[in-house]
Amino acid sequence: MKLPRDVSGRDLVKALCRDWSYRQVHQVGSHIILQTDTPQSHRISIPDHSPLRIGTFNAILRAVAHAKLVGKDDVLRSL
Repeated sequence: MKLPRDVSGRDLVKALCRDWSYRQVHQVGSHIILQTDTPQSHRISIPDHSPLRIGTFNAILRAVAHAKLVGKDDVLRSL
């Protein structure tokens, strides 16, 4: 599946919190820190940039997919 090029960090945070049971822990500068405990503990930093760089976006999707034990396309479909 092709990655969209116009996703902002704020939109990605909303989708991860809504659909993947992440919660915002805090923010350091322009980076939003998210955390989840299901199925395992995982913490990730999302830059609050608009749009996200494609490599950064891809790395975040891979990390979330690995932590949630699903495919990257499953995470991408929820956006």
